[in-house]
Amino acid sequence: MKRKPFLLLLLLLLVHVGYAQHATQTIRGTLKDQDSQTPLVGATVRILQSDPVQGAVTDLDGNFRIENVPVGRVSLWITYTGYEERVVSNLLVTAAKEVILNVPMQESVASLDEVVVTSETNQGDVLNDMALVSARSFSVEETQRYAGSINDPARMVASFAGVTGNAEGNNDIVVRGNSPKGILWRLEGVETPNPNHFASEGATGGPINALNSNMLDNSDFFSGAFPAEYGNALSGVFDMRFKKGNNEQREFTLGASMIGLDVTAEGPFSKQYGGSYIANYRYSALQLFSEIGILDYGGVPKYQDASFNVELPVGKKNVVTVYGLGGLSSIHLVEENDEEKPLNRYEQSADLGVLGLTHTWFLNEKSFLSNALTASGTRMGSVDDLPAEAGGFYNVSKASINKSTYRLSSTYDYKWSAKHKFQVGAIYSQRYYNALATEYNFETDQTDEVLSDKGSTYTWQAFGNWKFRMNEQWTLTSGLHYLYFGLNGSGSVEPRVGLRWDATPKHSFTAGFGLHSRLESISIYLAKAPQADGALTTPNRSLQPTKAAHLVLGYNYQLNPLTHFKVEAYYQHLYQVPIDPTSGSTFSLLNETEDFVTRRLVNEGTGRNYGLEFTLERSFQKGFYYMTTLSLYRSLYTPQDGVERNTAFAGNYVANLLGGKEFTLGKPAKNRVLFINTKIGLIGGARYTPINLSASQALGTEVRDELRPYGNKGDDVFFLNLAVGIRRNRKNTTHEWKLDVTNLTNNQALVNEYYQPVTGQIEGSPQLSILPNIIYTFKF
Repeated sequence: MKRKPFLLLLLLLLVHVGYAQHATQTIRGTLKDQDSQTPLVGATVRILQSDPVQGAVTDLDGNFRIENVPVGRVSLWITYTGYEERVVSNLLVTAAKEVILNVPMQESVASLDEVVVTSETNQGDVLNDMALVSARSFSVEETQRYAGSINDPARMVASFAGVTGNAEGNNDIVVRGNSPKGILWRLEGVETPNPNHFASEGATGGPINALNSNMLDNSDFFSGAFPAEYGNALSGVFDMRFKKGNNEQREFTLGASMIGLDVTAEGPFSKQYGGSYIANYRYSALQLFSEIGILDYGGVPKYQDASFNVELPVGKKNVVTVYGLGGLSSIHLVEENDEEKPLNRYEQSADLGVLGLTHTWFLNEKSFLSNALTASGTRMGSVDDLPAEAGGFYNVSKASINKSTYRLSSTYDYKWSAKHKFQVGAIYSQRYYNALATEYNFETDQTDEVLSDKGSTYTWQAFGNWKFRMNEQWTLTSGLHYLYFGLNGSGSVEPRVGLRWDATPKHSFTAGFGLHSRLESISIYLAKAPQADGALTTPNRSLQPTKAAHLVLGYNYQLNPLTHFKVEAYYQHLYQVPIDPTSGSTFSLLNETEDFVTRRLVNEGTGRNYGLEFTLERSFQKGFYYMTTLSLYRSLYTPQDGVERNTAFAGNYVANLLGGKEFTLGKPAKNRVLFINTKIGLIGGARYTPINLSASQALGTEVRDELRPYGNKGDDVFFLNLAVGIRRNRKNTTHEWKLDVTNLTNNQALVNEYYQPVTGQIEGSPQLSILPNIIYTFKF
């Protein structure tokens, strides 16, 4: 009986109904002042190059509606007296779903009585108007379009300058040579736990993202010197937003791929009420195939996730939103060699839950108040066993780490005038933990309890922002962020400032500076380390947060309304870095990506990252787009011995070239589009510490040569991703087939090495092999 819903879903995915016709759709939305969020009445919205002209004027609530828009890609031209004009480009119009927009407009500081004509809005202009450097917005359509992204925002941003993905398959994000641990994830404006399936303790990435792209709205990604509202982040910020459901009609999306089967539903609660809902559920395709007998092998990854967003307007001045995200994942794997001899046995489970309630109160035409209350939790468990000589297995490590957090945040925005905007806010987080972990000590032949703690702590954060638009050419943002950690009383005061000079309509210059800090995962503070007498203590409970000073200089040249060239230079000084204080030690937490360490640490290490980033990008227009990026950088750290060395993430260069083209198939009335997207990348090899083979064989476990820290460099990683598909619009439905292949040439660069205890040999870790993914999407 459990299989019937999935068999019915598969049957629905094969149904194609309807006849060739000129499909149309509705574009509607709301225009608001960017700073005060008040609706703009009487603004004009036109579809560029429409014949006859199609357009609308916003009503008393700032809403507009344009019906009978032909399917395809269109751009909107928006004008309003006293405001800078705006072009919203590359909107994908399909027959199945209405296009619903929420467009912020910026008041002109030059004159309130005229329309200020500006160039077309750049693709990627950041949503957060306080960010002037190292920031980029991205759309859901980009997440689904970029070849090899697997509909995952973390994999998609690896195409941006200064960002490197994980060549072995995880979606860990290395930003400007920093550890992925420095990434902050936010959902609906609030810090959230790592939203990835099979996530490890302390990590910020994972194999599969639990955030389904069908649920996401346009979001922001920051790679340095971020505004003052963002705290507890060292290298980058994902500021994710859920989309709002259609509040006028019900719409559905069914999807099937090698990743999973999922269904999305959205719609209004009633025709008389402006509220809406959207919800998604996804189930692992491999798990389903295993359960119905199509696949039969060990180690099938099992996962499922669900998310929802409910918007509840209360009158004209209050909006309440309830949202949630949940994910379950587990795997049980026995790895064997070619002779079916067991090499290891591994189990992992990682569960995630987030529930949030937000309230926005529009106080008057100049200010609004946003409050949020969230509850989140993660539950991670792992068991790692090795074969015993007498048969069976013995345990090497075991962990069970449960964490939950309750957060209350409040932000007040006030627009004093077209030139001045102020923002202040505070965030309180109450954190609970229950952590148990054991590790086998190969030197003493006994099992040590390295984590055993249960309790709670808290953090306070407060911030203030000021945006000053001196005139049409100059914009200044400045702010201050404060972070306090209740576990050990540590704190951090962090000033931020950004400056933009639009010298001409085509040339602009930017500069940004900020101090930033990041707390470690709670397990770092609670981990037990052996003392000289053999006793285990928790020496890292008083660790201060790692800090970094970011300096960024940028230049942007708008070659034409569709194409721009951008270059950024940056320097980052990292300090208060936890390192091992033992004489001659080369250990630093800057090189770690996950988990915790069982050694004493002190905040005496430093690090440096600096580099140049180049981007040449053409926005999607007339069925064609491209982007090429080049990043040249150094990533260095200094441990206890005082010698500056390359970090684990010092690849030194990253180059990407991606683009795509859409072609109309047959007669236009058929509404069929062939699309081809590709991405070519070259990533400098990461660093790793070589393995001491003789010491590893003698001890029975991996031993790295600490006299040569990160002395080996992996092969340069080359990859070619290709996505080819067909999109067909019929009356009120859209079908899309896509073949998305990662690493089409199956390049197998050596990324790292590991020691295999059973064979007593060193094995290589290659880049992720060719990965084809067939995706079918049905929208109605």
